[in-house]
Amino acid sequence: MSAAPRNPSLSDVEFIDPTPMPDSIPKVDEIGATSAPLQSAAFFIGAYCKEYNEDFMLCKNENNDPAHCLKEGRKVTRCAIDLLRKLREHCDKEFEAHWTCLDLNNQEYHRCRAPERKFNACVMSALKLEKYIPDSPANKPQIHLKEKPLYY
Repeated sequence: MSAAPRNPSLSDVEFIDPTPMPDSIPKVDEIGATSAPLQSAAFFIGAYCKEYNEDFMLCKNENNDPAHCLKEGRKVTRCAIDLLRKLREHCDKEFEAHWTCLDLNNQEYHRCRAPERKFNACVMSALKLEKYIPDSPANKPQIHLKEKPLYY
């Protein structure tokens, strides 16, 4: 009795970019993270890479051609990779606890406030980065700083 033919899975496929980047575009590694670590670090990436992000957005507003802003986009990617390495170096345990919680709780921040507080404290202490959530009410504390936040 022979085994049924195996259908190739996505992991069997080797992806090769058929159109390599021109030499004028600087090479950059992929970030290589799933959504949970990126969401956990998102506000810190925003603070740490603010200048690069702003340059990229200004560039995008200049021209609709995706190739126009590749250099700026790659700077944003390099910056995010740099921060993720620093988070792993200085706050690995807290970072992993927070993103694992997000991963197990449908990416919902409110379910992960306890590990988030520990992660935020580590990042603020080790890397001197503040977490700020845009468009939060100016006269109220940020949601991640509240001891007993109410959810609706």
